Amino acid sequence: MSEQPTTSQRQGPGVVARYRRYLRLQRNYSPNTLEAYMRDLDKLLQFLRQEDIEPLEATLDDLRHFAAALYDMGIGARSQCRILSGIRSFYHFLLTDGYIDNDPTELLESPQLGAHLPEVLSTEEVDSIEAAIDLSKWEGHRNRAIIETLFSCGLRVSELVNLRMSNLYLEERFLRVMGKGSKERLVPMSPRVITELGYWFEYRQAMDIKAGEEDYVFLNRRGAHLTRTMILIMVKRLATEAGIKKTISPHTFRHSFATALLEGGADLRAIQAMLGHESITTTEIYTHIDTATLRREIEEHHPRNILSHHSPTNPSE
Repeated sequence: MSEQPTTSQRQGPGVVARYRRYLRLQRNYSPNTLEAYMRDLDKLLQFLRQEDIEPLEATLDDLRHFAAALYDMGIGARSQCRILSGIRSFYHFLLTDGYIDNDPTELLESPQLGAHLPEVLSTEEVDSIEAAIDLSKWEGHRNRAIIETLFSCGLRVSELVNLRMSNLYLEERFLRVMGKGSKERLVPMSPRVITELGYWFEYRQAMDIKAGEEDYVFLNRRGAHLTRTMILIMVKRLATEAGIKKTISPHTFRHSFATALLEGGADLRAIQAMLGHESITTTEIYTHIDTATLRREIEEHHPRNILSHHSPTNPSE
């Protein structure tokens, strides 16, 4: 075991530098392998920074939330396994070099490889989750608007937490998001999601919002924008309260959105464009689909729009 780290070395940059040196000198990794490990570690460090968590203080739950975030970002199972393997290596180093007393990755699970399909929620199950929300609490309408936005618009959780008021075009029934690779796209909004947002905005207007946070759509009780971990915890809690037995995350609503459209007969390319996906086997086929086509696909095939024509739901019921 190497010498114990000093207090200054325990700070973030010092830890990372020592880990890099460990991989290069003690593990004798090639430059390419070394850089791959560091890139994967950087994903964790960025996540922890956003959640205001020090790497040396991260718990098993924090790392599970990170693993869930990898899934939500659309990272494949094999890549998730590789990243989590690198995270285990990092915490093993921290343990053996005396930075931490317990390894939080000891019980950290990796995703199963193989033909495992992600869970999908039916419209009825989404309704049951929304019905489980206590609207007497200040955050009730916010949480309901969050669930409906995830399901009706198919957003990534990172897109949801960064959604701005200035990106909402309620009269035109569109919202604008900046997706992966800084690619912007317009997403049609169903009447249901506009209604739920309207209820939330009534509460939001009365909030004491932090300086610099005024443009974020979804806020916590302190008037600051939400984090991905907050959304993950909220979604899992609501699913449990609704009696949903499936293992779900915020990404489940995105997958359910796409599945509902596909089963309703929507064009696959329109769905891919709506989600902001770029398949390895395709090029720029999505960029030629105009917003009018996208709106028509959503309005004709998404269950929220179909149901809205017949029996509008009163969110206060």
